[in-house]
Amino acid sequence: QVQLVESGGGLVQTGGSLRLSCAASGRTLSVSNMGWFRQAPGKEREFVSSISASGGVIYYKDSVKGRFTISRDNAKNTVYLQMNSLKPEDTAVYYCTARRSVFPIRASTDPDYWGQGTQVTVSS
Repeated sequence: QVQLVESGGGLVQTGGSLRLSCAASGRTLSVSNMGWFRQAPGKEREFVSSISASGGVIYYKDSVKGRFTISRDNAKNTVYLQMNSLKPEDTAVYYCTARRSVFPIRASTDPDYWGQGTQVTVSS
């Protein structure tokens, strides 16, 4: 099993920045791709970004391209999501995910593991 613990969420004004972190523990050698999803109140959970084991393959949701940056530190078993130029529509619970397969995370059915989520609130 792999445990994922997110941190770094909070309340920020429009245009502000936050950096989410996700620390993995347990059988981390089994993990390949990692990623982030989010869920706003009353909406479906949606893909935000994912990164391959080497960091060489990265995907973003169109609406966050140019504002969000995903990265990972394999020595620390941690993945990050730097969020800049935040907008009220970015308000959601953000979930860290991990997948054993070498195939990328793109859909909510892809991850094998989920964190419990961290709240991000962007005020207008």
